[in-house]
Amino acid sequence: MNFTLGIPGNASGLKNSERALEIDMPLTELILTENIPGLGAEADVVKVRRGYARNYLLPHGKAYEVTPGARRQLDALKQKRADREARELNEAEELARRIGKARFIFTLETGETGKAFRSVTAQDIMNRVKNELGAEIDRHKIVLERPIKDTGEHEVAIKLHHDVTAQLVFQVKSAEEPRDRGAEAESAATEEPEKKKKHRFFHRKKEEKKETE
Repeated sequence: MNFTLGIPGNASGLKNSERALEIDMPLTELILTENIPGLGAEADVVKVRRGYARNYLLPHGKAYEVTPGARRQLDALKQKRADREARELNEAEELARRIGKARFIFTLETGETGKAFRSVTAQDIMNRVKNELGAEIDRHKIVLERPIKDTGEHEVAIKLHHDVTAQLVFQVKSAEEPRDRGAEAESAATEEPEKKKKHRFFHRKKEEKKETE
């Protein structure tokens, strides 16, 4: 596959003034040895500015100059690319399965009216996936139209790969809910000993009454 591209972003590491001098430089043809977003993948033949090739791609081993010897390495590079793409697909599928099994709970502080003071954002979801599943994902791949402020069950899609989309199901709860349940449990815990005391008291009274009879 052939491409004709200039310098993608600031990948060349050149200053603005230096890049300006490169504008009129002629293009050179290279064979990529790595996947470079915005430029190409292994075995792709691309045309780039000579300065970009000389200052970044060639010194970092990310490309070869197009020579008869380099062209003979195309098959090996194509296999390297196929292996990488298969590995990335397998990793995305495995992560999608793990995300599908996960059941996260987000807790939001709410006021007396039940209105949440903050919301669950793509950044929150990204951090939870990292902390609980040990997986790094780009928050921009999380399909979230707006931050979530409503309690209840929610589901969002996470685009892990162009062929793999994970579905994450999670609960959003009010911070008041656990405290209310805790208060009920505490109340029940204090009521139970009182009931036992009363039971023992009445049982003792009955025994004393029998003895007097």
